[in-house]
Amino acid sequence: MSGIISDNTGRGTGLIKAAAGGKIGQVLQAQKTDRSTISSSSTTFQDIPGMTIDITPVATSSKILIHVSVTVGYDEGSNHMRLIRDTTPIAIGDEDGDRGRCTVATRTAGAPYALDNVAMSNSWLDSPSSTSALTYKLQTTQGTYTEVICINSGATNADLFYASQCVSTITVMEILA
Repeated sequence: MSGIISDNTGRGTGLIKAAAGGKIGQVLQAQKTDRSTISSSSTTFQDIPGMTIDITPVATSSKILIHVSVTVGYDEGSNHMRLIRDTTPIAIGDEDGDRGRCTVATRTAGAPYALDNVAMSNSWLDSPSSTSALTYKLQTTQGTYTEVICINSGATNADLFYASQCVSTITVMEILA
């Protein structure tokens, strides 16, 4: 076995043959390497500084593949994050009673140095049908808890080796039709 992947017609080229369309038109990434804190005791979502990216699709038939990876630290409670296109929440759960509609949620109890790597379990494929500039961003809320969420760091801002400083990213790819 040579390990070559072919298109099932006996022409083993060593490359995976793509189906019609599906080519990547552009790839953009925003990288956040600094520490940010967000404090709130309401259910209002707030933008996470540095977790915003703009892309302008070349065709209305293009799809945008979004992947978010963010490191979050907080003392106690839960955290809800959601993905936004311009002003519209996307990649969120269905409405179900009073449950918070979000992309991902985490829970940590009493661990000021703890970090959760929060990543969308599946990347989101958006179909914006637009050739205008689009803004994708990540927002967060603590719900009814009064606490501070730290991005890229634990909740305790100690200058200690085990109090890590991490990186978060938001990546968008235009998939051409």
